[in-house]
Amino acid sequence: MNKIGTRIFAGFVAAGIGFGAVGCGNNKNDNEVQVQSNSLATSTISWTLHQNAPIPENAEMIRYLEEKYNVDLDIWNLENNRYESLLELKIAQQGAPDLLRVRQPQDLLKVQQQGLVTEIPLDTLEHSAPNLFAALNKYAPGYLEDGKIEGKLYGIPVINPTNAYRIPVVYRQDWLDKLGLKVPDTLAEFEKMIYAFTFEDPDGNGIDDTYGLSMEGMNVVFGAFGQIVFADQLYFNEKNGKKVIGALEPEMKEALRYLRKWYADGVIDPQFLTGENKGGYKHLSHAFINGRIGMTSMGNYYHWIDDNDYLAWNVDERGLVIEKPVQATYNIKELKAKNPDAKVSFGRPFMGPHGKRGSKAYDMLMSFTAIGANVVDEPGKMEKILQILDDVSANPDDNELTTWKNGIIGKHWNWADASHQDIVTLPPYDRETNLLNKIGANIGMTLPFPQTGRREQWASTLHLDQDGIYNALEIATPSLVRSSEQLIALRNQAYLAFITGERPLDEFDNFVQEFRKAGGDEVLREANALTSYTR
Repeated sequence: MNKIGTRIFAGFVAAGIGFGAVGCGNNKNDNEVQVQSNSLATSTISWTLHQNAPIPENAEMIRYLEEKYNVDLDIWNLENNRYESLLELKIAQQGAPDLLRVRQPQDLLKVQQQGLVTEIPLDTLEHSAPNLFAALNKYAPGYLEDGKIEGKLYGIPVINPTNAYRIPVVYRQDWLDKLGLKVPDTLAEFEKMIYAFTFEDPDGNGIDDTYGLSMEGMNVVFGAFGQIVFADQLYFNEKNGKKVIGALEPEMKEALRYLRKWYADGVIDPQFLTGENKGGYKHLSHAFINGRIGMTSMGNYYHWIDDNDYLAWNVDERGLVIEKPVQATYNIKELKAKNPDAKVSFGRPFMGPHGKRGSKAYDMLMSFTAIGANVVDEPGKMEKILQILDDVSANPDDNELTTWKNGIIGKHWNWADASHQDIVTLPPYDRETNLLNKIGANIGMTLPFPQTGRREQWASTLHLDQDGIYNALEIATPSLVRSSEQLIALRNQAYLAFITGERPLDEFDNFVQEFRKAGGDEVLREANALTSYTR
């Protein structure tokens, strides 16, 4: 063991953590897998994951993992906002990584067709990653089927339990207060509000520089008619027992009539064509932060935490764990930096004329974890990769799992209390940006364990687990792989033209026919031919 490995190992021992073989116990098969995996000679395992910052080569958690498993871990540092393009370039240079994060679920079929991934036999997954396998079957039954292509498993589903909460609908409460309005509950009330936001000087600066909404708010308007349109994928819905593409449904013509009128009247931000985010962190609504619009539905709930929303655990200057009001995050933090007097509020998605309401919700199926095609050339390598993945993602010991996710206990973090529901990051690491990437922690995959933390308890009080509109098709079909990019571009072009008045709304049915002829009919046929699994 080298000096780095010795130092890290000593840190774990001092913290009272003993790392044993994952899932061994008295099970003969597990013991056999352990022996087979550890008998593999030292090798390099290339690994991809979600990351907000590069992981250094000498990151201590990576070093410890390498010592424990007798491997060299080659982390591919791929910027998340450009993940697919950077991955494609890297694969062209080196071939597929051994552990491949398929960020968009719809891309699993594509990488399988390209020969980049290999089958993961179910019995190998169960024996080499028993805790991960058990968690998926217990908390996300049926989702393993989504990772199968022609009956063979190619992708381990990454299920995000926090996606049980839909995207919030957010308003400038100080604007509402100034204008004597309330958070709207119906489309008619929403319309009244956005006209007031535009023409009644809600920010009080005497300048005509405010608008009601921009692009992300439009999805809540579409949601008032039961569909979602603007997304980086085609949104499907269930209607009369069949899957339909929301953007093609006749009620969207009615929704577009509202948006078209609002745009003509100057109520929609004219910059909506370029989106609300102007660069940097992708979940920031700069249009909202800068006071151009008074309503948005961009970013997840944890991007909208305000000061004092709930009590969070912290460490004081004496090193004692205390409860302290949470501080504003992301959008609200940026908003208050520009306008300290700004206030926000959340609303239920407003109801449309036919009794429907909803805002966009991210799929529970977030991505897939796959094994690179070249792994089969090294006997025992797949088993070792799965064993590592099991350890860092699903270790049944709270201390060990939380250490893999957050760093060394007693150094980087401690439990907040005896319940082991929350942790506190210890000084000076509590001031570090992207700490987990810097130390090489949290390199595993997200699993659908029940969420018990205070942040998620707060989200539940906002009823964000209600009124979400999810994509009814979480995986791709062959025609969707071929045609989705073209169809999404066709959808966006038509919808933007309808809203801005460049194309008569009477041509909506023509657009539907264009879409169907461009591949939409085949996509719908294949989508409806897929077997439905009970969730």
